[in-house]
Amino acid sequence: MIDDTLLEAEDKMDKAIEVAKNGFASIRTGRANSAMFSRITVEYYGAQTPLQQLASFNTPEARTILVVPFDKTALPAIERALRDSDLGVNPSNDGNVIRIVLPVLTAERRKEYVKLAKTQAEDARVSVRAVRRKAKDTLDKLVKDGDAGEDEGVRAEKELEAITKRHVDVVDQLLASKEAELLEV
Repeated sequence: MIDDTLLEAEDKMDKAIEVAKNGFASIRTGRANSAMFSRITVEYYGAQTPLQQLASFNTPEARTILVVPFDKTALPAIERALRDSDLGVNPSNDGNVIRIVLPVLTAERRKEYVKLAKTQAEDARVSVRAVRRKAKDTLDKLVKDGDAGEDEGVRAEKELEAITKRHVDVVDQLLASKEAELLEV
């Protein structure tokens, strides 16, 4: 029962790390990548549809992205969604593809993105700690109910702390690498 609780906690912490990785990938750096568009939705036949389900992305140059819609009738809606997004881009439409040239990041904009990355990292840490708290409550309940011994409970709590520390360290490493990537000129 204790091992199940620890495994479940570790699995949930891994998911929090994955959410943080995806969040970091969507933060724009100086280079173009399709993960920047993962949060954008397009009004398509009356429903909000993720952009990545409506188009493919090509990066012919470091700061240029070509958005090729699967359905050409969705081109104006995709262009509108890109223009209204928080990416700060101005897409140009040639009738077949949408070309996005990413402007060079200013120092001020880089600092904003670093703040955003730090916020996402803190959210990930909070998620990991919430999982730890819930698992600790479960372990305490097991010991209190007599389903596990005191020594097993203490051992499990130490193991839980080690798992938590390992996951928080991973979030810190991800943040450090994203910060370095953002501040790189």
